[in-house]
Amino acid sequence: MTRAKLSELVRYLDDLLETGSTPDYPNAVNGLQLANGGAVSKIAAAVDFSSRTVAHAVREGATLLLVHHGMFWSGVEPIRGTAYERMRQLIASDLAVYSSHLPLDRHGQLGNNVLLAAELGLEPSAGFARFQTIDIGVRGEADVDTAELALRAAFFSETHGGTLRTTPIAPGRRTRRWAICTGAGASAETLREAAEQEIDTLIVGEGAHWTAVSAADSGLAILYAGHYATETLGVRAVAEKVSEKFSIPWTFLQQPTGL
Repeated sequence: MTRAKLSELVRYLDDLLETGSTPDYPNAVNGLQLANGGAVSKIAAAVDFSSRTVAHAVREGATLLLVHHGMFWSGVEPIRGTAYERMRQLIASDLAVYSSHLPLDRHGQLGNNVLLAAELGLEPSAGFARFQTIDIGVRGEADVDTAELALRAAFFSETHGGTLRTTPIAPGRRTRRWAICTGAGASAETLREAAEQEIDTLIVGEGAHWTAVSAADSGLAILYAGHYATETLGVRAVAEKVSEKFSIPWTFLQQPTGL
C-alpha cells in the first residue's frame, strides 16, 4: 500500500490553495485541523465535516478527510456528546482532517466557482463576489437563453444532490452578463455588486427569501442551484489532484444536506 507523509501532503495543499495568504471567516480555520500519526494512505473528500461524514470516512478506510466546511464551522463548543464521539472516531481511526473554505472557492483551476462555470458551459472573464482582498466568484459574458441555462443548472444540481430554484424567468429572456458565487452566494453584497456590474443572471447555491424579491424588482434572474451541490466540485478536484501527485487512492463521500 502506498503511503504519503502527512507533513508533505499538507505543505503541498497549503501551497496549491494559498491557504496561509487567503482571507476567510474566523471559524474556517483553513489548513490541517487535526493531525494523525503522520501517514496518509487514502483520502476521503466531502463538503461538510459531520458525524455522518466521519463515520463514512472511517468505513472507507481513509486516513485523511478533506472538507470544505471544517471542524470548527459552528464555533467553539465543549468536546462532549456528539463532538466527543466525532473526535474519538477520528483519533481511534488515525484520521486527519484538512479544511479549505474560501481558498477552495476562489482557486483559479480547482475552485468551486470556475468548475461550476465549466459545468454550465460558461467561460469566466473576471472575478466576482469581493471579500476583503479577493474575489470569491467569477463573472463573464454570454448569449444564451436563460431558460436553457436554468435547465443546465437543474441537471447539474440534481446530479450533485441538490434541487434548482429560480426567480421567474420570462419566455425568450437571454443571459448576456452572468456571475457565479457558490454556496450562500445571494447576499446584500453580491446583489449590490451584480447591479454595479450590470449582471443580468446570478448563479448561486442559496440565498434568503428577500434576495428573490429584490431580484425580481430589479430584473435580475437568480438561479439557486443548492449550497451543497455547488460546493461538491472543489473538494473532488483537489482530492483527485493530490491522489495523482502522491499516488494514493481517494473517494468522494456523498452526504447531501437538502439545501
